[in-house]
Amino acid sequence: MNESISRFGSVLSFLGRLLLAYMFVTSGWSKIMSYAATSQYMDTHGVPASLLPLVIAVELGGGLLIAFGILTRLTALVMAAFTIATAVFFHADFADPAQLISFNKNLTIAGGFLVLAAFGPGRWSVDDWHRMRVAARLGL
Repeated sequence: MNESISRFGSVLSFLGRLLLAYMFVTSGWSKIMSYAATSQYMDTHGVPASLLPLVIAVELGGGLLIAFGILTRLTALVMAAFTIATAVFFHADFADPAQLISFNKNLTIAGGFLVLAAFGPGRWSVDDWHRMRVAARLGL
């Protein structure tokens, strides 16, 4: 079993990055498309709407960086912190079962980002391509 998983490690790592990135890229894009409504939603949760451009940049930009495997470890740490903050600010109404589920999902997603930060993006990434180019230039 471990040999089979190891053989497909690059594919699994790539698919994992795409799945982690998917929600953030689509969410960032939807915030652009519904900017006013998202601003109002943020205000009702005590988060200044002036932060919306930063939120969009983190979601859309961070999601794309994760998908392509660019600055993966740093981006994964930022995304983990962002996801935990989102859980605390928007999903901490534990009396509402749907919010509790969303809170727990955010913690789980943050865990995925922490694993990505610890182990890196895998072979199918710009980070690995860059590492290989540097190693080749240095004759390693």
